[in-house]
Amino acid sequence: MLISTILSVLGLGVICWVLFNLAVYALPFFVAMTVGYYLHGTDAGIIAVIVGAFLAGGFTLALGQVAFAAIRSVPIRLVLGALYAIPAGLAGFHAIKGLSAIGGAGETWALVYGGIGTIIVGTTAWARVATLAGSQDDSQSAPQASTIAAGPTVNGG
Repeated sequence: MLISTILSVLGLGVICWVLFNLAVYALPFFVAMTVGYYLHGTDAGIIAVIVGAFLAGGFTLALGQVAFAAIRSVPIRLVLGALYAIPAGLAGFHAIKGLSAIGGAGETWALVYGGIGTIIVGTTAWARVATLAGSQDDSQSAPQASTIAAGPTVNGG
């Protein structure tokens, strides 16, 4: 009984860890699956379906990161972050709601926990997209930090 409880808690922890690590990739995964289903529906071969899905997902992730890093307009960055955070929040809602239903929570509490999971996972995805793309302050503060650390120079000597 003790081993079962310990393994259950560890398993739940691993599932939550995987959920948070993969939350950023919800939109690229959705795009990859959509392209894969479309290619499969057009009777493309299995290799074309797999390659097309991987390329579409990778392109979506790279495009989002480059756009988030290059665009300095705050409203546009908010929209880009939301494009990645909303699917992640939706995935977080269903994952947490399912886990709480497995744990024996009633329907009302499962929805409440799912709502909390939506906020936490969506916020985490938003923060990870921002860190994957690099912060706009990082590129501006790095040269200043190196000149401050160097200190005054002595000419002649």
